[in-house]
Amino acid sequence: MSLLSVKGLTLGVAESLTGGALAAEIVSVPGASATLLGGVVAYATPVKATVLGVDEALLEKYGPVHSEVAAQMATGVRKAVRVAGRPADVGISTTGIAGPDSPDGQPVGTVWIGVSRGEQVDAQAFRFDGDRSAVREQAVRAAIGVALQMLGE
Repeated sequence: MSLLSVKGLTLGVAESLTGGALAAEIVSVPGASATLLGGVVAYATPVKATVLGVDEALLEKYGPVHSEVAAQMATGVRKAVRVAGRPADVGISTTGIAGPDSPDGQPVGTVWIGVSRGEQVDAQAFRFDGDRSAVREQAVRAAIGVALQMLGE
């Protein structure tokens, strides 16, 4: 994520299924404090609405594992971690089903990654194999990859 530093951009991270692992991966890189403003672990569905501003009707209709939920999480975290009234330049989000069971019938391993920068918002779907730990690990790698892709690395 050194590309953020090179471009002078700040970052906010919203996590559900990854439970803080994405933020931990980012801060493992020396110099991360120059870009990462903060993160929100919105593990409970209502927190996605109350803290990140995800539309409650959307959550009620589709549940937390949905493209628009990922997009709204990525946009919402930028505001949630604002400093001196200025939101983060980039937001990354993870939402999905790590298993072992699925609460809503979607396959275990279903993951949505959202990235928001300016007016540009993208959400990409993934389907990962493996146990709970493997799904979460793959989601972290995918989130970094999607963010780098949007930033043009």
